[in-house]
Amino acid sequence: MTPEIQPTVLITDCDHGDVAIEERVAARLGYRLVTAQCRDEDEVIAAGRAAGAVALLTQYAPVTERVLAALPAVRAVGRYGVGVDTVDVDAASARGVAVCNVPDYGTEDVSDHAIALALALLRGLPALDAGLRSGVASLDPVKPLHRFSETVFGVFGLGLIGEATARKARGLGFTVIGVDPRFAAGSTSPSGTVVVGEDELLERSQLLSLHLPLLPQTHHLIGAEALGRARRGIKLVNTCRGGVVDTAALVAALDSGAVSAAALDVFEVEPLPADSRLRDYPQVLLTPHAAWYSEESFVELKRRAMEQILEFCSGLSATNVVNAVALQEAADVR
Repeated sequence: MTPEIQPTVLITDCDHGDVAIEERVAARLGYRLVTAQCRDEDEVIAAGRAAGAVALLTQYAPVTERVLAALPAVRAVGRYGVGVDTVDVDAASARGVAVCNVPDYGTEDVSDHAIALALALLRGLPALDAGLRSGVASLDPVKPLHRFSETVFGVFGLGLIGEATARKARGLGFTVIGVDPRFAAGSTSPSGTVVVGEDELLERSQLLSLHLPLLPQTHHLIGAEALGRARRGIKLVNTCRGGVVDTAALVAALDSGAVSAAALDVFEVEPLPADSRLRDYPQVLLTPHAAWYSEESFVELKRRAMEQILEFCSGLSATNVVNAVALQEAADVR
């Protein structure tokens, strides 16, 4: 009797060290797992064809219209994370391919990291630490510091992570204001954040924490024009997507003092280039796209990212299909 051939899921790329969690999920749902370390379209196509993949799970590798056209057996594409900017969602929808993410696996972790970065900037910790290590015990490099209760903490983007960040900032005594296109200025978000207009957010915020997806309309949203409208000396925290901030504009604002300090976990080019000007500023705190990480979030991300795509392929209910509406509309037309 010929043994049944298991359908295959391809992990296009992954820097997690091992995929034991994903292997257990695949085995439980009856799939064979193949791994690769693809960097571009051609490598994804070659690996997908070799594996005969019916599903792809990607970390950074691009899944474009060309990739999907070359791999017609693929029924679902998953991404390790919240953002799906590396996947052509429209092309996937047109082909009936589900695109899945894990939108809430790192809500607490990223918001914790954003708060930690904000507090480090607001208390001048990087400069104080550097000064003491060099033998200078002085407050002068970080003056003036202000009480949290006298500080306006702005949140740009009130999704799950932005709302969690706002909630934690309020708990620390900050005056918290936020902007989100889903909520009108003058309203209050579901978690209790006071919603204002973009101009007011920029003008009032002494620290601005970014929590936006990278979309065509948010690319370089924080650029020369926005920074020119912002309160002078504003401090900036970015834990969302590097492309939301125009790096050249930020460097210019740091040079002029328009931005007094920044804490960045994400960058337009990752890893951060060795010659990046951002490395030159003592008032800039840098972390290596680490905000998502805790031991708990790591396990949850890997398990749920694999479960989503394989449950969809198996005809089960997949919770986080970002193009579910488009797929349903296409099915209704057919």
